[in-house]
Amino acid sequence: MTTLYRPDLLYADGRFLSDAGLLVDDEGKILSVAGADVQQTIPDNTVDLPGKALLPGFVNAHSHSFQRLIRGKSESRATSGRDFWSWRGTMYHAAAQLTPEQIYDVARMAFLEMACAGIATVGEFHYLHTDPSGRPYDDPNLLSKQVIAAAQSVGIRIVLMRAAYFRSGFQLPRDSGQTRFFESLPDYLRNTALLRAAFPNSPGVRIAVAPHSIRAVCLNDLREIASFARSSGVPLHIHISEQTAENEASIREYGTTPVTLLANAHLLASGWTAIHAIHITGDEMCLLAEADVGVCACPGTERSLGDGIFCADRVMQHGIPVALGSDSQAQIDPLEDARQLDYHLRLKCQQRAILDQIDGQPLVQRLFACATRNGARALGVPSGDLLPGNSADFFTIDRRDLSIAGHSAADLLPLIVFGLNRSAIRDVCVNGKLLVRDGQHPLREEVIGRYADTHATIWRDAPGTAS
Repeated sequence: MTTLYRPDLLYADGRFLSDAGLLVDDEGKILSVAGADVQQTIPDNTVDLPGKALLPGFVNAHSHSFQRLIRGKSESRATSGRDFWSWRGTMYHAAAQLTPEQIYDVARMAFLEMACAGIATVGEFHYLHTDPSGRPYDDPNLLSKQVIAAAQSVGIRIVLMRAAYFRSGFQLPRDSGQTRFFESLPDYLRNTALLRAAFPNSPGVRIAVAPHSIRAVCLNDLREIASFARSSGVPLHIHISEQTAENEASIREYGTTPVTLLANAHLLASGWTAIHAIHITGDEMCLLAEADVGVCACPGTERSLGDGIFCADRVMQHGIPVALGSDSQAQIDPLEDARQLDYHLRLKCQQRAILDQIDGQPLVQRLFACATRNGARALGVPSGDLLPGNSADFFTIDRRDLSIAGHSAADLLPLIVFGLNRSAIRDVCVNGKLLVRDGQHPLREEVIGRYADTHATIWRDAPGTAS
């Protein structure tokens, strides 16, 4: 059985095509991107999408879904302090309260919002493993499976980056707020292997590894996790140099900063993604580029937490692919994250279009690739481009939406990247299955209702907050 999706315009090979369609097989793979010969294509089913443009689905390469629960709760110094380190107290409060069922409900809320924003794949950096007292559940992967089930319910693809968290930092006692994060190295490796075995050959679920950071995983343990990733053929993601204090702690323990430490240990490798990488040097950018390591920037979280401005221009000049993540869910909007890569630099440099024409690539194509193709590369999934053999992941937009009305095929991508409102996103398809039709997801009311109940329960008695 084949299905032909026929929009007004279809974005492929860096331009919008008219009289084109996307031919998809019954396994959700793209068979062809039909051009002028679309009328000669005879599929089993045809889905007409009049008045719409069709583009490859977004890839959210870094997410902590449970943090959707703290949106709006940490925007005051009175409750969450003035920086990342004090903000963690609000996050820890939420993490400590959640039951497995509530973790499912909060994750579904985050993933529903992602789906409605055009996101087809999420890289979920998951580090809640035990019960609130630190005891493993009978199934040590219960919470991971709850998050996976949430993604399956909503319909988006998930790469569960199972996070390793073994300590609170160099020569620091364990932080009680991190109780649910901790495992031993042997437990982590065993539980991750068990989780992978539970989802063999699933087109919608993949398992990868994520040593949280140098402060949470010491170098010797990181070697073991890197070996596991290499032998298993899975991606490895790690927070690196998000905060200057993180670099300072690494210098105290190892005499050097995280990227240099990992390079000296011969650990950096293709398949790795450095999350944030805000406070890295030019020499460290060279090290990442030489090792074929990508970077995932999270502009929404980075500006929310005051982390600093990601030097996207210098990183991209080194040829390092940059993906995007919603991270703390302060906002879920891939295009907003993409445009902020350039907008933050404009404020810093007092110039415009900083990322334009790096290696001759137009700015809008570069930013759109960050939200699609580069994220797919970081997660190791066949998505991010409408190409034969890739998964049929796409979203459509209403060409008459107020935010982009009045355009040609030539100027539509700049309008989308720099001006599209999320209200313009009408249909979302993942692996050949339509999740959102004309702006509606069938589980919308149920997901929101259950999330609202969880939100009220978690925050009812929290000091300094209002439910």
